[in-house]
Amino acid sequence: MKLLVGALLVGAVVVHLGTGAVLDGLRAVSPGAVAAALGIGLLTTAAAAARWCLVARGVGLHLGFSRALADCYRAQFLNSVLPAGVLGDVHRAVEHGRRNADVARGVRAVVMERVAGQVVVVATCAVVLVVVPGPVRDLVDPVTVLWVLAVVAAVALAVAPVVRRRGALSSVVTDLRAGLFRRGTGPGVVVCSVVATAGHLALLAVAAGPVAPVEVLLPLLALALLAMGLPLNVGGWGPREAVMAAAFGAAGLGAATGLAAAVTYGVLALVSCAPGLGVLLLGRVALTRPAERDAAGPPNSTLLPSRARRASVA
Repeated sequence: MKLLVGALLVGAVVVHLGTGAVLDGLRAVSPGAVAAALGIGLLTTAAAAARWCLVARGVGLHLGFSRALADCYRAQFLNSVLPAGVLGDVHRAVEHGRRNADVARGVRAVVMERVAGQVVVVATCAVVLVVVPGPVRDLVDPVTVLWVLAVVAAVALAVAPVVRRRGALSSVVTDLRAGLFRRGTGPGVVVCSVVATAGHLALLAVAAGPVAPVEVLLPLLALALLAMGLPLNVGGWGPREAVMAAAFGAAGLGAATGLAAAVTYGVLALVSCAPGLGVLLLGRVALTRPAERDAAGPPNSTLLPSRARRASVA
């Protein structure tokens, strides 16, 4: 159903605005934009890998940065080309848990770092939408936003003692404290998440191009980034296109311009995680080589030195 909703959103926007905007978005993918996407992709992926290392080590799992970087690249590529958009993360979580002989904790580490990253995305975008002048700031009262955040914080503080008393959740709470709320990990997780969020916004800005000043584009891009977090997409496509078309139209930049920028971003996002395809292919080669050696059997006796053959015969 979620995939169907995402496909319907894309189809409705394209039918309403026409295919011209889609073609404009594809034509905007220049060599310079591709180079920028690869560079920004390296930055955001490295930030995500560092965040994962902090959380994993905090809960007692071994994870090197180079391995985390390769696994994050592969996960992002799989998330982009497979339905649901989370299968790559599921794969890296289970594989990492198996390497550490604790699949449950490996899964919890990935879930925690992904949720922490999404919380920072929401918080950063909310600050942008409330502080930077734009269509959202004209519609939303900043005091109301602060009240909502205060209520959410109060509810979290009230629920926390109850959760701690639940024996079944004791391991989860322990991992949360060690992986996210410890002094040695929490600030690092936030910094890595802010860097990754800035990278995503920068890639959106590259996709949008110089259609408006940065202070005009920033709230629109923040809305697009929030829409991308909705679980109603097909490989990232769906809510992003609808929201960008609507936001750019409301800002007077044209809905077709917003759709074209969304299409350009979709292509550049896939380019940014393209190294993950190489990681995936290299992993498959590494898995097949032991199987080929086993199937070949012991070395042929005719290749042994003559002295060794005489010794074996004797």
